[in-house]
Amino acid sequence: MARNKDLPSKLRRAKKMNQSRSLPNWIIRKTGGKVRDSPYSRREWRNTRLKRD
Repeated sequence: MARNKDLPSKLRRAKKMNQSRSLPNWIIRKTGGKVRDSPYSRREWRNTRLKRD
């Protein structure tokens, strides 16, 4: 992997990083703990490759 990444690759990575954050606590409290994570937050950076990397 190159040290200097092109802009589209950086933007894709930044979007996936934002998606992989955990949910806010108020959402977890509002749903009574039934919803704890988003479908995107289960992605693990070592195990799941992004497209066009």
